[in-house]
Amino acid sequence: MIHPELARLRASIDNLDSALIYLLAERFKITRRVGELKAEVGLPPADPDREARQIERLRTVAQDAHLDPEFAEKLLNFIVSEVVRHHERIARETT
Repeated sequence: MIHPELARLRASIDNLDSALIYLLAERFKITRRVGELKAEVGLPPADPDREARQIERLRTVAQDAHLDPEFAEKLLNFIVSEVVRHHERIARETT
C-alpha cells in the first residue's frame, strides 16, 4: 500500500512532466519556423549572441524561481543544441 501523500505527489509530478513535454513540443514548432526563415534569408543555423543572452536571462529566471541556475543553463544548452541541429537539417533541405 502506497502512502496517500506519496501517491498524490507522484501524480503531480506526472502531470508536470506531461506539461513539460507539451511545452517543449510547442517550443520546437516555433523554432522549426525560425529555422525555415533563417534558411530562406541565408542566416546561419546558430546565433551565439542570442544564445548567450538567453542563457543569462534564464539563469536569472531560474534564480527567481529558486531553481539552480547551473541546471537551467545545462537544460537550455541541451535544448539549443537540438534546435541548431534541426536548423542545420532545414538549411540542408532548403538549399
